[in-house]
Amino acid sequence: MYEGRTWLCIRIYPNGLVVGAIVAVNALGEVRDPQTGRILAGARDNDGMIRNSLDWMLEMGRLTVSKGTNTTIGVIATNAHLNKVQATKVSAMAHNGLARTIYPVHTMLDGDTIFTLATGEIEASVDLVGSIAAEVMADAIIVAIRAAKGIAGIPAYQDLNDKEI
Repeated sequence: MYEGRTWLCIRIYPNGLVVGAIVAVNALGEVRDPQTGRILAGARDNDGMIRNSLDWMLEMGRLTVSKGTNTTIGVIATNAHLNKVQATKVSAMAHNGLARTIYPVHTMLDGDTIFTLATGEIEASVDLVGSIAAEVMADAIIVAIRAAKGIAGIPAYQDLNDKEI
């Protein structure tokens, strides 16, 4: 358990395209750095060590976590011109950022959701915007975890590591 944090990551491209992600993370699964595979946050055993979520789920058989207590919710914001269908596709593609960082993701106990907002200032391919959205979402999740502080005596990343953000 860790205090959910919200963080924003933005990418700006030479053609004027801007894609950003803001996310609040309180996932059931552990969060791993996609660059290194290192587990940054997750369920802990009695000794305070982060557990592999799949091993934990196998041992438990049935999870006893309260429903509605875990989710990762975020927003993709862009200055691209997107209609409703295209924005929905960008949101779907941005879920790849969750899959790159959270193991497992989209469990029955998570309410993982991503919304997309677009200002319509620049023409850009939906595939391009969605691909960038997945990257900035993954970045935002990692930054949020690294910024998290523990609560109720349960440590988070900053409590156990150098204060890097």
